[in-house]
Amino acid sequence: MIDTEKDERKIVERAILIGINDFSAPEEDTAMHLDELEELAGNLGIEASEKIVVKLREPHAKYYLGTGKAEEIAEMARELKIDCLIFDDELFPIQQRNWERLTKLSVIDRQEIILDIFAERATTSEAVLQVELARLEYYLPRLTKAWSHLSRQRGGRNKGEGEKQVELDRRIVRTRIADLKVQLQSVKKQRDTQRKSRKRNNIPQAAIVGYTNAGKSSLLKRLSDADIYIADKLFATLDPTTRRIQLPNQQELLLTDTVGFVRKLPHALVEAFKSTLEEAVLADFLVLLLDLSSPCVEEQWETTMGVLKELGADDKNILPVFNKIDLENNPVLMTRIRHMFPNAQFVSVATGEGIDDLLHVMEKLVAGGNSVIQVKLPPDRHDLAAFAHQNGKVVESEYDEAGFLLMTVRIPARSAQRYADYLIN
Repeated sequence: MIDTEKDERKIVERAILIGINDFSAPEEDTAMHLDELEELAGNLGIEASEKIVVKLREPHAKYYLGTGKAEEIAEMARELKIDCLIFDDELFPIQQRNWERLTKLSVIDRQEIILDIFAERATTSEAVLQVELARLEYYLPRLTKAWSHLSRQRGGRNKGEGEKQVELDRRIVRTRIADLKVQLQSVKKQRDTQRKSRKRNNIPQAAIVGYTNAGKSSLLKRLSDADIYIADKLFATLDPTTRRIQLPNQQELLLTDTVGFVRKLPHALVEAFKSTLEEAVLADFLVLLLDLSSPCVEEQWETTMGVLKELGADDKNILPVFNKIDLENNPVLMTRIRHMFPNAQFVSVATGEGIDDLLHVMEKLVAGGNSVIQVKLPPDRHDLAAFAHQNGKVVESEYDEAGFLLMTVRIPARSAQRYADYLIN
């Protein structure tokens, strides 16, 4: 079902992009959002023949836009011989159908574009499952749009009206959604097992998060010197990649590259990719990478923080890192960014500038998250000894003549309080 629609989408070549300005932000911002939508559509081979910014105080029920404006756009589409309309804002299913009746064209929104890009980028079995789940949940209320035979009815032995085909289709989709959730739950258990295995190694963990195409995979490759897939395109990496890096003091750190974020990332995708994005939730700290050369760099910070908040990871220790300083020479922008983010690091992954400073800051973050303590545990507190091995790194341990266990432990600061009664001054 979905694959058929995707095949049909491939013949689309020309589109009108429509952005809505509701007076809550400058019109220039809406225009920049359309530029990003143009890049998203371009990833699917769709050319933007025209970009329109419509000022609208209140959305209308039928077309989202007013009827007069809708008819004006429909006429423009006919004159330009457009294949489809793409809205930067989400449309209700009934609004999409109304537009298609009016224009006789395919009408989609930003969310559908993002879902289709994810579908093209998914390679591993987990990513394929996650994307299929997100797409099915998106298309479920839109099945009358996606299928051509939905007006037909299926008769039975009774001579009644029979079951509408659309209800049968929805039942099939709901069954598939339930099956995908079961499969993803199994994948989640496997990932949890992998995380526990890494945790037993007592190596601190960090995750690189940020806007799509900011250079996250390139940064991981630069820091780890590992062979990592890199491409100059949106959402090139959907699966997390973890590599072991060595900090200047020889401390090891597990660093994970996560899927990139984007404005109006469909909630269904965030939900579907939660097992993947949990790498950010469970990390000791986050490296939030931003593209300094982007005119929307401040908005990209807000977007990333919004997704982190939805994941429950916004209260993490976050290190802002601005990439591509070799492409930005605006001193006014640099002054403003440094004032807004006094603890930020500035690097060029391409040239290596600032990378050494970044590693030293990461070293301090790792050290600041751990306490090195010396304890003397009585023979009946084997539980505390076991906890130290499971959640920290035991540097030294030996028993004294009275059977007490003397330990030097590097352990997360939040866990050190457990040993308050047994500390050696």
